[in-house]
Amino acid sequence: MVILSPSLLAADFTVLGEQIKMVEAGGCDYFHFDVMDGMFVPNISFGIPVLESVRRATRKVLDVHLMVQAPERYIDKFADAGADIITIHQEACDCIDKTLDHIHARGLKAGLAIKPDTYTGVLKEYYGSADMFLVMTVEPGFGGQKYMDKCTGKVRSLRKDLTDAGLDTDIQVDGGITRENIEVVLDVGANVIVMGSSVFSGDIRANAAYFTDLFQKRNRDQKGSMS
Repeated sequence: MVILSPSLLAADFTVLGEQIKMVEAGGCDYFHFDVMDGMFVPNISFGIPVLESVRRATRKVLDVHLMVQAPERYIDKFADAGADIITIHQEACDCIDKTLDHIHARGLKAGLAIKPDTYTGVLKEYYGSADMFLVMTVEPGFGGQKYMDKCTGKVRSLRKDLTDAGLDTDIQVDGGITRENIEVVLDVGANVIVMGSSVFSGDIRANAAYFTDLFQKRNRDQKGSMS
């Protein structure tokens, strides 16, 4: 199932609640929440108090992406603040299995992310324990970057490996996804799509509706091909 997860990093925080409602009106079911610590990535974004506010503004799935060093320190805090999915980075955590188990113990879905230069093979030992794998398609830390074409093959390879293992695990992509390249990532097997400026620039409701309609058509076509 293809899912749109608009990135709140691209929203206007002076009217955040209003923009969340615009995106909801466009039909999306997730919101992507990027947490940056200035250590694992060279930028600082937002954290727990903002997530608590977003949780009060929406009942949609809150898809929290921890771009932080030693994310195991914060699982309970983000769970308490309202996260539904917590994704950690393979490169930033020394106790991945334990942390994924901790996320599951809090009743949440657990994701595992890799940077563009990290080999997808490092994810294999977590095929049975992660609910979603996130392939970053830009260098994490800043919004508005251009999609890195080399990541297309990484997504294709990961989807093939998962399929060969008999798994239908979600693959999320994050970074530089636009109307011009969306079909590329869908065709190679990505199904949870993070978008920032492609949703929050211009007519927010219309942008969200455009991608939601596209994804719903994909889902119908996929369902039809399986019947």
